[in-house]
Amino acid sequence: MQVLILGAGYSGKAIGQALAALGGTIVGTTRSEHKMEALRTIGITPLIYDGVTISDELTNAMRNTTHLVQSISPAHEGDPLFHKGAESLQTLFPHLQWIGYLSTIGVYGDHQGEWVDEDSPCRPVSSRSIERVTAENNWVNYGKASGIPVSVLRLSGIYGPGRNTFCNLAEGTARRLVKPGQVFNRIRVEDIGAATAFLATGNHAGIYNITDDEPAPPQDVVTEAARLMGVEPPPELDFETAELSPMARSFYGENKRVRNRRICELGFGFQFPNYRVSLENLWRNGAWQR
Repeated sequence: MQVLILGAGYSGKAIGQALAALGGTIVGTTRSEHKMEALRTIGITPLIYDGVTISDELTNAMRNTTHLVQSISPAHEGDPLFHKGAESLQTLFPHLQWIGYLSTIGVYGDHQGEWVDEDSPCRPVSSRSIERVTAENNWVNYGKASGIPVSVLRLSGIYGPGRNTFCNLAEGTARRLVKPGQVFNRIRVEDIGAATAFLATGNHAGIYNITDDEPAPPQDVVTEAARLMGVEPPPELDFETAELSPMARSFYGENKRVRNRRICELGFGFQFPNYRVSLENLWRNGAWQR
């Protein structure tokens, strides 16, 4: 298995580690030279890619790729790999056997707290989610036309070692915002890696929600993390009167409960099915700081 991860950031690194553990040869791209050594240390061969210019080294990697993971966010112009048309993909990737596209549950938009699954209608609100829907459609259509299995992974709020509520509490930036009825799904980054490896090795196609089992109010997560740390949680803040950036406030404009049933029906099991199990694991192992 020759894997190329376009955008080997926080999730991409977890995916690379999961696939490397299965014997894959992993190449991952980054925009920054100073991040290359960190990729090497976890077994990912790093290459520079700014989303526009494809170097000779990256061209060679693409030619040998059997499994592609596209983790680069689309822009107003759409997914960068489609800038020259779908036909160019066949030239760039002559040996592709499977494609994974990392998307977001933001494509569902607001469902007023109701449950959604992969068959629910997409009602994207933000421009970034609208761009995601376009990119998803491009990849799904390409898969149908080329006969290559394409998995679209719709990720919920990502957290894990070094990026979690414990870090926020330690840094003094945690807040318990309260908006009645508001819930969010979350996903541990290691489960993203494991789910991607599962779909890749099985050459699965389709749309999959990669998310935990328990959508929960955000203030509950902060309270549980504070309990585990043995510290007082920050005071509750009314969402309506709290000072928030437009970006932060926009996340609270969408409310839904997301099911992960489709990938589970294939036989995949989440290691961290809810925030309580995951937080306890991070705290007990000291992994929250990594």
